Parts: sequence; C-alpha cells; structure tokens
Amino acid sequence: AAVLAMAIGSAQAGGIEALQKFNADTDGISGSFSQSVQSRNKTRSAQGRFSILRPGLFKWEYTSPYKQTIVGDGQTIWLYDVDLAQVTKSAQDQTIGDSPAAILSNKNALDSSYSLKEDGSSNGIDYVLATPKKNNAGYQYIRIGFKGDNLAAMQLKDSFGNQTSITFGGLNTKPNLSRGAFKFTPPKGVDVLSN
Repeated sequence: AAVLAMAIGSAQAGGIEALQKFNADTDGISGSFSQSVQSRNKTRSAQGRFSILRPGLFKWEYTSPYKQTIVGDGQTIWLYDVDLAQVTKSAQDQTIGDSPAAILSNKNALDSSYSLKEDGSSNGIDYVLATPKKNNAGYQYIRIGFKGDNLAAMQLKDSFGNQTSITFGGLNTKPNLSRGAFKFTPPKGVDVLSN
C-alpha cells in the first residue's frame, strides 16, 4: 500500500513542490497581472505588468485604471503615483515584504516566516497556503497557485481583512533583466516623501 501511495503522490505533485522548484530555479520572472482588492464594501480592480530579479529586486507597474509604479532596488522601495505626482520611499528590509512582488522577489521569505501546507486545486491550479508563524505579520494568510511549474495566482488577506486576488499571465521565466532595470529616479517636479 505504501508503494501505491507513493505513486499517487508523485503523480499529484502539488503546490508545495512547485513552489520549492520555483524558489530554487527561478532567478528572474516577468509577465502581466490582473488584480482585484476586496475591502468591506467595494472591490477595486487593476491591471499591469511586473518583473522580478532575485534576490530582492522587483518592479510592479499598474497600467490601468490608474498608473502607479512600485520598485524595490534592494535597499529602497519606491512607490510612484503618477496621478498624484508623488513618490513615497521606504526602507526595503529583508523580512517578508508587504507586497506580492516583494514576497516573490525573496526566495526564502515564505519558508522562514510562514508555515506552508497544500491547499487543494481548482481550475488546474494547485494552491499552497502560507500562514504566518508570528501573529504580527502583515498578512493573515497568503495563497500561491501554480499551474504545473508555472506561477498562476496569488491570494492575500491582510491584517485589516482586505483580500487581494492576483492572476498572472504571459510569464517569462528567463527574462533578460539587468540590475539597472530596477533603479528608480524620481521624475522632476514630483514630491518625494519618506516613510
């Protein structure tokens, strides 16, 4: 019976194995995303594109319905709100980040700060549920979904109860990214605030 169980186990690789493979093999990734954030009484949707170069570099760019760019250059996280003509900068520490891109840009963040368990499949996507080991984390949980070995989806519930759902598409797991692509210089005439 043990042999049989092992055979079934290997056929159904599951999300944790895909996540571990993703963390081991993927140094860079780029693609597009669509995101919806559900708070108490409203849902906001946005689309954009992202690129990540590990360790610790990311660019998360909202293109509609508003324009906003979040860049992590390894030391600083820059949030540029085009409509407000405002840049906010904050220190990028190596603990688990408070954005999906920051989480994905750190290979070890989930393993070290979260407990992982298989969380079922839907629509061909295998989910991993990550729950924080400490209760002062920014998230109540993070779910990451893989279609085969490809990153497919993320769901995050923050400490205020807001739920973010992200679907990834057009993924390139061998993008030709340089560290220079993650440098951010605030545009002229834009207010820069420090967090």
